[in-house]
Amino acid sequence: MKTFTDAGKSASDAVEPGKIWSVISASSVGTLIEWYDFYIFGSLATIISEKFFPSGNPTAAFLSTLATFAAGFIVRPFGALFFGRLGDLIGRKYTFLVTLVLMGGSTFLIGCIPDYETIGGFAPVLMLLLRLLQGLALGGEYGGAATYVAEHSPDHRRGYFTSWIQTTATLGLFISIGVILAVRNIFGVAAFNETYWRIPFLLSIILVGVSIVIRMKMSESPLFSKLKKEGKTSANPLAESFGKKENLKMVLLALFGATCGQGVIWYTGQFYAQTFLLKTCNVEYEMANTIILWAIAIGTPFFVIFGGLSDKVGRKKIMMTGMLLAVLLYRPIFQKMYDLTNVKTKTEVAEKLVIEEKRELAKNSSEDRLLTTTTHHVFTDGSSLKEVKKELVLADKTAEAKKPEIKKEVSVSSGDYWIIVCLVAVMVLFVTMVYGPIAAFLVELFPTRIRYTSMSLPYHIGNGVFGGLVPFIGILIVEMTKTEANPSGDPLAGLWYPIGVASLCLVIGVLYIREKGQPDVAE
Repeated sequence: MKTFTDAGKSASDAVEPGKIWSVISASSVGTLIEWYDFYIFGSLATIISEKFFPSGNPTAAFLSTLATFAAGFIVRPFGALFFGRLGDLIGRKYTFLVTLVLMGGSTFLIGCIPDYETIGGFAPVLMLLLRLLQGLALGGEYGGAATYVAEHSPDHRRGYFTSWIQTTATLGLFISIGVILAVRNIFGVAAFNETYWRIPFLLSIILVGVSIVIRMKMSESPLFSKLKKEGKTSANPLAESFGKKENLKMVLLALFGATCGQGVIWYTGQFYAQTFLLKTCNVEYEMANTIILWAIAIGTPFFVIFGGLSDKVGRKKIMMTGMLLAVLLYRPIFQKMYDLTNVKTKTEVAEKLVIEEKRELAKNSSEDRLLTTTTHHVFTDGSSLKEVKKELVLADKTAEAKKPEIKKEVSVSSGDYWIIVCLVAVMVLFVTMVYGPIAAFLVELFPTRIRYTSMSLPYHIGNGVFGGLVPFIGILIVEMTKTEANPSGDPLAGLWYPIGVASLCLVIGVLYIREKGQPDVAE
């Protein structure tokens, strides 16, 4: 596999020994906030589906929300092209300063949009537009941050130092879930679902302000500054990146031999695991999200461990091993999670059954009644099921009754809870193996003059398109397996998408990626 080196100073000569940590800190804080902004949407997908899409078909509303969520991923490659070009023309620092402002502003405005009941069809349209702006901003952020840190890093420790940037995506998800749970506990579940779900979005403006102050103090990458001073920057980064056969070959290899597999593993191990627990297993909201939080906390240090290890044994071995383990173990892991949460296989304690009924006036009616029946089931293994059935009782008996809305919440026993935490943590470990070394892997593929553009596109197609579509395609495939005879469908059917993509990427990566030592980051 061809790699590029620079004449003159390497990054190790260009940066003072202590300065690299200030570079990593400044880059990571901003990138962390951008990931927080981007993932807060996915973490609140269930509530957003109820607020911004027509009621009446919860599954359709949730799929519409996931599609809007995925739209932000799909436009990331366009952001990569636009901002990558700017980054190679005017510099890394100012380009990802712009992306930070764009992301923060879009996230804040999502928290301000009136809901569907207030402005009708404009609500999902405005939500989609702001989500697209988020995607464009993130498309320009990661490539700049990874390139900036890599171009400050010593040659022999590039995997280790860039892996700190890799932690920000998972930590952004961690913080988004943590903030949501904190606000939810402060104001109560009902108040949060009704109004205070907006707070995590609105907080973004404060976080972005702090990050802007930090990033304004950053200096430009030494390698890019050197090229600019010598007049060697690219006049047309897009043409050089994708118009030249040799570089285009590297772009395609990076995409189909690394990033598309890495992308589906990242989103399956964390986001799809969260969606699976909430929607397929019906695990209670706070319990499902604390499971993800614990798993992320356990797994996150391994980003740095595997990033540092890749400096010694190579990027390819670690990334390909992570993909192979995911392909082999996803179905057994998800099957185990499903079995642990499936109350149909459990023995109920009949004497602990509790049924509560509540009647109240239906909205927009002085005659119809809303009957809410809450049933509490307790099982011998310590797990429980809360089933809430909402049925509209019409005063006009000749009118066609609407189908009752039924929501289920499963709470597993303490022992099963920690087993599920360990299962998700194992999947996060796969994430760290494929994601920890990939920033160093990508920057080593391309020369400095077009690095921002060249590495950003395969990264954001792999993660934004292939990876970002995992929750939507996974749930859609499961829905397609449902029949009258089997209303639950195949709960594991959605895994065939990430397993298929990761398998293809694994084969291409093993056959065509070649490592020849660790080059320096210059041109």
